[in-house]
Amino acid sequence: MTQETIAQQVSQLLQRQLSEWPEAHDNYVALEHVLMREIELGDSLIVLQYNPLRRQSSSARLDAASLSARSCFLCREHQPAQQDMVEWGDGRYKIQLNPYPIFPRHLTIAAMQHTPQSIADPRRVSDMIQLAKDLPDYVVFYNGPKCGASAPDHMHFQAGTKGYMPLCTEVMNPAFWPEEHQLLSCADGFLAFAQRFGRFCFFIKTSEPVLAELYFARLQVAMMMAVGKNEEPMQNVLCWVEDDDCHLLVFPRRKHRPACYGTDKEDFLLSPASVDMGGLWTVPEKKDYERLDADIIQRLYDELCLDNENAVAVIDHLLYSEEP
Repeated sequence: MTQETIAQQVSQLLQRQLSEWPEAHDNYVALEHVLMREIELGDSLIVLQYNPLRRQSSSARLDAASLSARSCFLCREHQPAQQDMVEWGDGRYKIQLNPYPIFPRHLTIAAMQHTPQSIADPRRVSDMIQLAKDLPDYVVFYNGPKCGASAPDHMHFQAGTKGYMPLCTEVMNPAFWPEEHQLLSCADGFLAFAQRFGRFCFFIKTSEPVLAELYFARLQVAMMMAVGKNEEPMQNVLCWVEDDDCHLLVFPRRKHRPACYGTDKEDFLLSPASVDMGGLWTVPEKKDYERLDADIIQRLYDELCLDNENAVAVIDHLLYSEEP
């Protein structure tokens, strides 16, 4: 199918779902009236979104016993009868309306088969890039199974309307990616790192999707080597296509939820994932929305994201590894 056909099918799906599925319709109407405010964090802008609809996701119990005791909400047999889909990737995925939105158009893109959340298979990042090409008005994102995925037992991506995560705009400034920050590069693109946005991240930009896949694979190995574990690194990933260039932002993580996580008065019910790393913080509790400031956001990023010592280890591996 052509890019236009997939985009048109998804647009038609959303229109149909919002006219035929009362709960989803009401939730998207409610999203139009959520409170939002901005916080400056160094070179980056943070947008807070008070969104009570996301409370279920933020408070989800993700231990093995809880997961085995509940029905998987991404499997067809456990979904609402009104929830429709567009098949994608030769029937390997289903694109669906997310009924609890963060964005004016919010998609869940789940594997047809009930298989664990993982981007370790190289085909997954290839799928992510192709999705971004097929859905040019969206940012596609991936939450690691220990970094914000509310269904770590079922492989899925999500996608949200472009223009709502500030960092995706900020990183488009070429001045932020000087040669000394480019760890791998060639005429067709680069893999670079940045610390200036308040959280450590890697950025891949290239006109060649195959090169994006190669750089991503190299980064995965370096991240595993840095923490000494032969398993998928903790991470969040954003992916979009602009002017025929692929863009991937990778946020290495060291922790799932902050120490202040909870529902008590002094706690914060925050479970940051890809969207929060992109600068759009979804906050389900009003008290948390009112209390958050730049200092607290910075402390949360410092606690959750890769520390300097391990960041240096990842960078060293990318610079000095003998891999091709």
